[in-house]
Amino acid sequence: MYYGSMRMIAFGLFACLLLSSAACLLQTKPVHAEHDGIELGTRSAQEWNIIDHTCTDIAAIPESAILEAKAELHIGYGHTSHGSQLTTGMDGLIGFMEGLGYPAGLYNYNSGGTGGALDLRDGCFSGASDLGNPDRTAWEAATRTYLGAHADLNVVIWSWCGQVSSATEADINTYLDLMDGLEDDYPNVRFVYMTGHLDGSGLAGNLHLRNQQIRDYCWANDKVLYDFADIETYDPDGTYFGDRSPNDNCDYDSNGDGSLDGNWATEWQDAHTEDVDWYDCSAAHTQPLNGNRKAYAAWWLWAALAGWDQSGTAPVGPDTTAPVARTGQDQHVALGDEVVFTGIASSDDVGVTNYSWTFTYNGTAVTLYGSAPTFSFWTVGNYTVTLTASDAAGNSDTETMVVQVSEEGPGEDGSEESAESWWILIILATATAMAVAPTLLRRRESPPGED
Repeated sequence: MYYGSMRMIAFGLFACLLLSSAACLLQTKPVHAEHDGIELGTRSAQEWNIIDHTCTDIAAIPESAILEAKAELHIGYGHTSHGSQLTTGMDGLIGFMEGLGYPAGLYNYNSGGTGGALDLRDGCFSGASDLGNPDRTAWEAATRTYLGAHADLNVVIWSWCGQVSSATEADINTYLDLMDGLEDDYPNVRFVYMTGHLDGSGLAGNLHLRNQQIRDYCWANDKVLYDFADIETYDPDGTYFGDRSPNDNCDYDSNGDGSLDGNWATEWQDAHTEDVDWYDCSAAHTQPLNGNRKAYAAWWLWAALAGWDQSGTAPVGPDTTAPVARTGQDQHVALGDEVVFTGIASSDDVGVTNYSWTFTYNGTAVTLYGSAPTFSFWTVGNYTVTLTASDAAGNSDTETMVVQVSEEGPGEDGSEESAESWWILIILATATAMAVAPTLLRRRESPPGED
């Protein structure tokens, strides 16, 4: 017990020294993160075309940008039920924003743009319902037919309704080729690409691979992308659920057991105030909050298409750099003691969005989430714990540590303390010397006869 107390004292003194040094550094030397030569904190003008979860702050879009979109855009939107999340979200947004004090009618839309509304022609195409209905190519002919009769249309956007989940690489290439052909033939029209909604298959599923195929193409070729799947992978606080097998209803696997037992949208809604932080809307196949965020991102898209130079935080180009996972040192604890895991030393060029800790306890697989979760072991043994640190792009890294659990814990018999006592004494001596040194120096410099 004596050595345990000494260790705590030494650690406290050392921590104070570290905190003091860190405070001085923070006051004197600001640090700016960079990625591939681009300083983070400002969205490059080249990146305006990628609309994802970082584009869901409706309050960040100035009124002037909303008005410009309403004045300039004539939009044709083809979709079925999943795609209707944008428009049902936009329906509810009107009253929600007015209730928060925004001008009446600011977020109005209708087919034709009458009364100062945004001209959004919902379901205007004939011959196809969405990007996969009745087949994977009919939408392209329907687009050409409508554009031939409506020369004023300057934005075309189509959504998927589950067909990305079963798509092959060749199917997606067909989609990309058809979009590219439309862009060549109608240079005055903006064609908006889209990813497919989540289906619970996770990062290893076909949906993720095909969505990433669409993203990579849009990044490489400066296409306009509304990243439907990415928007429903994050809650409004920026918590990432992509590695927890989320689906279109916002269900996710909370503990890694394969069961979708959580719902990030309802959890967030329950913790916040309706009509202040979120609003009710009849978004198909999902929760109101997801419909809210689809509407926010839609207005971000309209404003960007009309020329708004928005700001954000993501660097230009796809993120292919994996994080570096750091677990900290191995730990030795007594039976029943609370172990605090800390992955805060992990790093990423953009930011670590998820920490998962996995180990086997009493024959059962355990998964903990967060940068500093806790767990108490009530069985003696050595436990190998694996930290997986992930970023928003799905890149990840792992590191392992060992938790040794004994009945008494470290130091009760003195076996582990003799070596430690030396560095404890050194730290205490150093701290004492640092404390008394100024006094000794003042006395040495004082004139004779003065204390």
